[in-house]
Amino acid sequence: MPISKCWKKSEPLWKGWDRKAQKNGLRHQVYSVNGDCYVGEWKDNMKHGKGTHIWKKKGAIYEGDWKFGKRDGYGTLSFPDQEMGKPRKVYSGWWKDDKKSGYGIQFFGPKDYYEGEWCGNQRSGWGRMYYSNGDIYEGQWLNDKPHGEGMLRQKNGNRYEGYWERGMKNGPGRFFHLDHGQLFEGFWVDDVAKCGTMIDFGRDEAPEPTQFPIPKIKILDPDGVLEEAMATFRKTEEED
Repeated sequence: MPISKCWKKSEPLWKGWDRKAQKNGLRHQVYSVNGDCYVGEWKDNMKHGKGTHIWKKKGAIYEGDWKFGKRDGYGTLSFPDQEMGKPRKVYSGWWKDDKKSGYGIQFFGPKDYYEGEWCGNQRSGWGRMYYSNGDIYEGQWLNDKPHGEGMLRQKNGNRYEGYWERGMKNGPGRFFHLDHGQLFEGFWVDDVAKCGTMIDFGRDEAPEPTQFPIPKIKILDPDGVLEEAMATFRKTEEED
């Protein structure tokens, strides 16, 4: 009886080439069509794990964690600095889905930097901002602006403690004019104090105190005022 054999079909060559072209594990320099360069780990042809990406057009450098082709985890972003002659660190912290998310430090300039929480590339949550003029804001943020409870300390020692909205003083708060030895407590609307009370505070230690202290208001006859008020109240009840 004749024996028939079933020949195994050979795999097309292109499948083997494609399998070899798939990037997995650690790879050396891999260049994109636009000139960008990546050195690091891959998974299923995507950046995944530890790696460094250099953007040719801007010269930006990211070193850190990747997840399925996006910055995800802890990483540092730097930009070239011609004055320094080397990359200048711009952001160092946590990322999620290719955006700053979690705790991180952003450098806006030589003396301007923020340390705190991020969400979707914006300052959101708790954070502290150092400004180039010497002011420091510490408190809550939302949509990249101070929002919620926070304190602004000015270079001259004055400070504001209270509520913020859209980057401006809004709501109840206290402003310590320590340079003049006064304290204002009141209500703000869009950075403007609408109503409140001003009292002397630390006047003896103030470097530039006001010429005259704020006089104290006293009732000469508190018992008489109270008695008059009670009489008016009783009269109103009787009429009703």
